[in-house]
Amino acid sequence: MDRCSFCGRPKKEVNLLIAGVDGHICDSCIEQAHSIIAEELRSVTDFDLSNVDLKKPQEIKQMLDQYVIGQDEAKKILSVAVYNHYKRLGQKVMDDDDIEIEKSNIILVGPTGTGKTLLARTIARMLKVPFTIVDATVLTEAGYVGEDIESLLTRLLQAADYDVEAAERGIVFIDEIDKIARKGDNPSITRDVSGEGVQQGLLKLLEGSVVNVPPQGGRKHPDQKMIPVNTKNILFICGGAFDGVERKISQRLNAQVVGYNASRATDKIDRTNMLQYVAPQDLKSFGLIPEIIGRLPVLTHLDPLDRDALRNILTEPKNALIKQYVKLLGMDDIELSFTPGALDEIVDVAMKYKLGARGLRGICETIMVDAMFELPSGKEKKVRIDKAYCQKHLDNFHTRA
Repeated sequence: MDRCSFCGRPKKEVNLLIAGVDGHICDSCIEQAHSIIAEELRSVTDFDLSNVDLKKPQEIKQMLDQYVIGQDEAKKILSVAVYNHYKRLGQKVMDDDDIEIEKSNIILVGPTGTGKTLLARTIARMLKVPFTIVDATVLTEAGYVGEDIESLLTRLLQAADYDVEAAERGIVFIDEIDKIARKGDNPSITRDVSGEGVQQGLLKLLEGSVVNVPPQGGRKHPDQKMIPVNTKNILFICGGAFDGVERKISQRLNAQVVGYNASRATDKIDRTNMLQYVAPQDLKSFGLIPEIIGRLPVLTHLDPLDRDALRNILTEPKNALIKQYVKLLGMDDIELSFTPGALDEIVDVAMKYKLGARGLRGICETIMVDAMFELPSGKEKKVRIDKAYCQKHLDNFHTRA
């Protein structure tokens, strides 16, 4: 009787028995062998700097260009930060050289829908170090309902498969950092448990210290086993919209120009993009405490998206929206195309309501929902979306907006 050469089970007790030259193997043993091989490969290759193909800053930016339209300044700064982070991790301390390269955490300021989170997610695709994106809006002071500050490192540990050494050289992207700004200077009878207190809790993480992290996240309690994580070599990238910071910038710029040269100096200011003049003191006025600003030394901005950028976002990147819809209907053997007029109409609506790149999907979904509902069941195999079709289906969108 044929039986598995590994576990000895006969053919009738297994789902599948594969014959070899001098033996057999069952499906259960194949699955176990596959999991063993995967575990061994993961322990050898994951987060091993010796296997990393260290890309130069220009190469990193070229990869970002394939997915993110514009934002050259932000992409340049991120590329340099990631490149230097790799170099820091591979730094060998020489006997005659006491120089230790320190990290430079980054803060990205930009309007909603300009690509802050997309930049982080795109970098995550190419990194060989643990990378996680966390949302600052869920963080609260210790002891209150919400997540503790240490949950940031719990996510990083999970991304590193609980390899502490790998997690200690990872990258954390903290999104919505502006939502933990100080709510006001006036003392109140209610505590600001998700504002300034969270900023103070982040200080020890950003600066670099050994933090005891609950491995499964959630609330800390005395009997829970903690994992010590050193944040000295963890790179933190923070992003936020900072809605309203333009007023702070405008007040600062106007305060600096008085007298006869006032009009001459203000003429040089681009009023359509005030974020390009953002400075640390503006973030302080917005509500970030000076200590946390000092621990985020690299400050850069993302430009608001103009009409040309929005049009390119629809069609140019590898994962462009139009390409996604073409592929979706292509799975049903339906050929989809958009006229230039249709694309212009989508961009016009996005510009009108200042929705940014994120709003393009909502507009496209409104236009495409009827087509995606009817076409898979119909006989039509070629569809062309024009401007009139877009205007007809956007009537409800304008009403809601």
